[in-house]
Amino acid sequence: MTTVSPDTGVGPLLRGWRELRRISQLDLALRAESSARHISFIETGRSRPSEDMVLRLAEQLDIPVRERNALLVVAGYAPRYAQTPLDDPAMTSVREGLDRLLAGYEPYPALVVDGTYDVVAVNRGIALLMKGIAEELLTPPLNAMRITLHPAGLAPRILNLPEWRADLLAQMERQIALVRSPELRTLYEEVAAYPVPDLADRGADGRGADRGRERTPSFALPLVIEHGGQVLSFIASIATFNTPMDVTMAELAIETFLPADRETAAYLHERLP
Repeated sequence: MTTVSPDTGVGPLLRGWRELRRISQLDLALRAESSARHISFIETGRSRPSEDMVLRLAEQLDIPVRERNALLVVAGYAPRYAQTPLDDPAMTSVREGLDRLLAGYEPYPALVVDGTYDVVAVNRGIALLMKGIAEELLTPPLNAMRITLHPAGLAPRILNLPEWRADLLAQMERQIALVRSPELRTLYEEVAAYPVPDLADRGADGRGADRGRERTPSFALPLVIEHGGQVLSFIASIATFNTPMDVTMAELAIETFLPADRETAAYLHERLP
């Protein structure tokens, strides 16, 4: 959860978001159909924005839904967006839809995570890849970043770990800049400090079992992982919900892994018919 000091006015908070987005007062005013003078007055506390203005500015600054609630509270208004637990009866259709989506993607791996990468749901493809991971990492709540980068997790089997690790950490850094989450910052500091497994036993190219195999050209950074003596290669994609009106929905992300070559697709179809 994001915490805001009651002594912090809505003006300085909005100014912080505007500067983070690198937008001038004039540009923000034009986007929000206001004036630079009014934006200046709001940021310095000389003018109290209406509830509608807070929401308009938040929309133009692409402020996350959770943070919009915080802005409204500081400005003296009630939160606008609910935070409905995923196990709430009202979310039944969402849960069922996610389950159908994950099952429909099989045998290819797919999972759903929340805003701090805690795993909400997985399909059989992900479960297959997680076989052999230390039990301590599989104790709920499972965390995708810990499972991937921990030395007792997938890290020793990721054959291009330096590149994949750097990409994941950069992804977290971008997210931290957007949402200002203390929990996410703590997770980042934890996983960034994990020791990187020695890749010396994988051969000079760091791929070991992959040597001699014809490589498929990659148009995005692949996840190259060893599983049961077989080298698997995936291209990952992330999807979120469009225009969420609930904090829980806003922070869910669906990550899917598309086979990057025929060998990977065939291996998964063979084991998960």
